This record gives sequence, structure tokens and C-alpha cells, in this order.
Amino acid sequence: MLILSIAFQPVTAAAEEEFLAEQEESTQEETESTEEIPGGQEQMVAEHQVAAEVAAPHALLMEVSTGTILMGKAEDEKLHPASVTKIMTLLLILEAIEDGKIALTDMVTVSEHAASMGGSQVYLEPFEQQTVETMIKCIAVASANDACVAMAEHISGSEGDFVKQMNIRAAELGMTNTHFVNCCGLDDDAHLTTAKDVALMSRELLLNHPQIHQYCTIWMENIIHTTARGSFEFGLTNTNKLIRQYEYATGLKTGYTSVAGFCVSASAKKDDIELVAVIMGGADSKSRFQDAITLLNSGFACCSLYQDVDRAALPDMPVLGGVEDQVALEYAEDFSYVSTDGSNLSEIRRSLELPESVDAPVQKGDSVGKVTYVLNGKTIGSARITAAAGVEKAAYRDYLKRAFHIFLP
Repeated sequence: MLILSIAFQPVTAAAEEEFLAEQEESTQEETESTEEIPGGQEQMVAEHQVAAEVAAPHALLMEVSTGTILMGKAEDEKLHPASVTKIMTLLLILEAIEDGKIALTDMVTVSEHAASMGGSQVYLEPFEQQTVETMIKCIAVASANDACVAMAEHISGSEGDFVKQMNIRAAELGMTNTHFVNCCGLDDDAHLTTAKDVALMSRELLLNHPQIHQYCTIWMENIIHTTARGSFEFGLTNTNKLIRQYEYATGLKTGYTSVAGFCVSASAKKDDIELVAVIMGGADSKSRFQDAITLLNSGFACCSLYQDVDRAALPDMPVLGGVEDQVALEYAEDFSYVSTDGSNLSEIRRSLELPESVDAPVQKGDSVGKVTYVLNGKTIGSARITAAAGVEKAAYRDYLKRAFHIFLP
């Protein structure tokens, strides 16, 4: 089969309150410590990794749009994740909203089991009701175990069934070294993940549910408890101090137990580049945040991002032996590329590779070709081109019909 290669031109494409810092380190063990015990494309590793030293024993830096790993340190070693677990809980909550299973305004009734969680909590009481959106704020801002379990039960009927879905979703995301036992991060010998897997679920949340930023960037907010004892306010304060300390911070989630150490999955965006820095097993709260800042600053300093946003129109593809003579084509995925070596990304060349025709039957989504991207003579990636519709194979009657129309206009 003859391949057509069509070349295209390059595409240019306030200070933190001291008592809060002290609270995080001095009281968190009494709270979080007791509680916290792609999309479809293969993850890439940057050819030239970010040169950054961190104190934590486990770390990873990832560019979000491409999933490119820019730096890794013992990133595949299984660890206790503490409340970083809640990234998956938040992901399943937002996916349930997107799927129409629940809505932000739905009322969630707190069970006795959820109210009994202890640890990091917002002191929900049995039979108290809060909206889904308030529960999201309690989880994303205050790392509330009670809110996590209440939402798990609201979505799946029980925490156990919700955790099954967490593990299924982890497998779908390629989190091969992860196993969840609970939805909030309580220490358990079998509740394990890795810095790389944390980055994978963080990326999925950031990339496909950007509304998470509006919750993760709340610094302080009050909620209203309405119980049999009356109504009263409760203040939420963000456990992620980077929201106040780092100008580019957009989230995402902290974690701490005496077993897991100090952890954070820190997301940040500068210009058109979004990064996530995962720190696991930090010695103290301040060092985990400093490690995250070090990684993020190093990434922003050396990364350049190419995104193919000015794509050429695709021709229709001739179809042989089909009920239609041709089929429309479409790009199956976006293409982005991250460079850390100072390459001039305006020199990226694209070539469209398509056969002269395809044989019927054609299914919508069938791959029929690709766009290849080349920089400095080296292929840096490709994106599939697929059929935008289906074309059935022509039967004998279809040929008769065509002949009839030809000879009897």
C-alpha cells in the first residue's frame, strides 16, 4: 500500500501565619497521623531530566499535559500515602458528578460510621446533612476523613464498595504499584502506593477535572453544621501551605502520619506549563514544601512546551468496496511535547502519513494513519488519525442500486 507523506511547516507555537505552621507539625500527628495510616498515552521520561536535589527519599516531577516525567527519585518504591490517598477519592467524586450520578447540590447524610472516623476531620455528626460541594471542600481543604467516608457511602453505598472502584480506577490509570484499603489514607500494611502512581492520579484529576483548582486553592472558609444541637460555624483551613507560600500553586493534596511521613502532591502552573511535584516520606512539614518548590522551580526554569494547536485540515479518505465512496478523518488525540534541553521548538516539523485508500468495512475510530513530529532530525512522537464515521461493506444490492442511478438518471 502506498503511503502519502505530506510535510507541513513548523508551528510556532501573604506570608503564612506562624501559628498555622506550628499547628501543622505539632498537632497534625494527633489528627492526620491517626487517620492517614494517560489519559491513555504511555508516560514519557524526559531525555534530559531536571537536575534538582531534594531531601525527601521519594519524589517525582511530572509535566501534566504530556505526562512526561522530568525527575524521579525512588519513585516506584511502595509507600504509605496518608491523606494523599484522597486524590483518588476526589477523582471518583468529580467523575460521578460528570457522569450525572450525583450533583453538587445533592444532600449527603452522614452515617454513624462516617462520623466515627476521627483523625483529620470536620466533626460531622450522625444524620447531619451537607451538600456534595461542601463535602468536596471539607476533603480538598481540611483533609476530612469523615467527609471522605460520607461521600464514599453516598456514591457507592459503602466505603468498601467505593474502595473497590478506587482500585479499579487505579488499574485503568496504570498505577501498577498501588492498592487502596480505605478512602481517606488511614495506615494499613496493605494500603500502599508510589510517588509515580500519585503523580498519575494527580495528572488525571488536574487534566480532566480542572474545577478541582477552585476547591484546592481555598485558603480559609467556614461551613455550617446543622445538627440536633442547632446550627454553628466551623472553619476550614487549607493544609497545603503552598497556596500561600508559592505564587504559582494550584493545589493539590497533603498527607501525614508517623508511618508515612510528610507527603504532598503539589500542582502549579506558570504561563502555559502545568507541573505536579510529588514528595513522599518527608522528614517534616517545611522540608516537604521546600522540596516541592525546588522541583517546581527547576521544572519551570528548564521546560519548554510544544502543543500542536494549529493543525491542518484532513482530507477525506477514499473507501474501496463500501456503501460510501469516502470517509471523513479526524485527529484522535492532541499532541504535546516537553523539552528540557533548550531546543528551539519552533523547528518541529510535522508529516501526515495516510494510505491512498482503505477497504470497507470501516468502523468509527479505526486508525488509518498518523501525524509524525520530528525535531532536529529525530522523531519525538506521533498522533493517530482515525475514521470519523463508519462505512459498511457494500452488498450486491448496493452495486445494483449504483448501476441503476448511473444508467437511469
